[in-house]
Amino acid sequence: MPSSKDPNSQKFTKLKKVETDSDPDLYDITYVDVSPSDACSSPLSKSPWSAQVNPNAMEPLPQYSSASKSSSQHPKEPKNYSPNILMGSLVREEGHIYSLATSGDMLYTGSDSKNIRVWKNHIEFSTFKSNSGLVKAIVLAADKIFTGHQDGKIRVWKVSSRDSSVFRRVGTMPLIRDYIRNSIASSSSYFGFSRGRNKTSTSGGAQGFRHVDAVSCLALSEDRRLMYSGSWDRTFKVWRVSDLRCLESVNAHDDAVNAVVAGFDGLVFSGSADGSVKVWRREDQAKETRHFFSETLLKQDCAVTAIAVDQCGMLIYCGSSDGTVNFWERDNNMKNGGVLRGHKLAVLCLYAAGNLLFSGSADLGIRVWRRPERRGGGGGGHVCVSVLTGHAGPVKCLAVERDQESVSGERRWIVYSGSLDRSVKMWRVSENSPALESMTDSSGGSSRLTGASSFSAQGRISHKK
Repeated sequence: MPSSKDPNSQKFTKLKKVETDSDPDLYDITYVDVSPSDACSSPLSKSPWSAQVNPNAMEPLPQYSSASKSSSQHPKEPKNYSPNILMGSLVREEGHIYSLATSGDMLYTGSDSKNIRVWKNHIEFSTFKSNSGLVKAIVLAADKIFTGHQDGKIRVWKVSSRDSSVFRRVGTMPLIRDYIRNSIASSSSYFGFSRGRNKTSTSGGAQGFRHVDAVSCLALSEDRRLMYSGSWDRTFKVWRVSDLRCLESVNAHDDAVNAVVAGFDGLVFSGSADGSVKVWRREDQAKETRHFFSETLLKQDCAVTAIAVDQCGMLIYCGSSDGTVNFWERDNNMKNGGVLRGHKLAVLCLYAAGNLLFSGSADLGIRVWRRPERRGGGGGGHVCVSVLTGHAGPVKCLAVERDQESVSGERRWIVYSGSLDRSVKMWRVSENSPALESMTDSSGGSSRLTGASSFSAQGRISHKK
């Protein structure tokens, strides 16, 4: 088991900045992990950050406009769509953006400054800060806000009943009562996880209810009753949202757990730096909830960095450090349905919304994929409908919400992308966008996205020149 890392030990260094254009969006910036020399023993040994990338070998990503060729050349392309545009940027020069969450008109951003900032209608509304540990994950559950940190702890926050702009910390998981309970109770009475069937679970001890390394991800169950936390300590843990109690700890992988997602039919999917994607089956037993290993969907040499399940529960997506996205089909007995290729560097985040999949990458771009329609059992393969570019650093996290101003017959999404360039960008994307091969201008080249406003921390708008 790797030792816990110092919260400040993971820093991303700017290797090169090539100012060949006055537009800052075109800067060529590559970030790498400055980690201890004993990388072989580190859970990040297969991290996409552990190998330096030659910035000169990177080609600039194309940007596409909504202009399309004649509909006669692409008769199957949808006709009712709005252009995909960059709406603006939320800028707060204080740290790399590692996590995002959205609810209604509120956006929560977490960074390595240890701050969680709250934006309301794209204007900074409030902020709250933890004592230690950069903010690697944010999850919203009922009236609680859960934040996962580099120091291995999960902090819980609530809005003040007197002032909606004041957020108070109401707990740190594991709670003190967990330590007390564990000290006076036997392992079998509190952490009776191992009953012969599930050899991957832990039982008792300090490691039973607390993470000993960075919390890399948080996710809610389908019924939002349970929360899952994945960690670089190779485990994922199960927490009850109502009373914040740790119900179970599972030794899931041979290396750092980078992604945990609750899917359909009580299944949980976990991805790791050991290159595997595993499926776990949840069973509710009287007063207990247990998870048992079901199958391994993927085993590869490169790290698994992100997992997403589409909203219909029909497809499972997995992003990897080699820039690919694998997917599996529920209605085909969880068989691998193919591989989506296009990113030049590691896929760092995935988000499924409607018929779309968004993939953010270390190549500074976000690819938008449309999944096939499945009426009558047909539908064909995924198509890439857009490449969103504009970030000057790797895209680390995504959050998506429905665009309430969508016109009749069209479904649009507002996409928030957090980057190591210290900004959050806002995009508007239509599900009806034509595929990329039909999105070139009349001269045969690609066109840039429409310029957008930048929103400062105080909400002032500065238009790009």
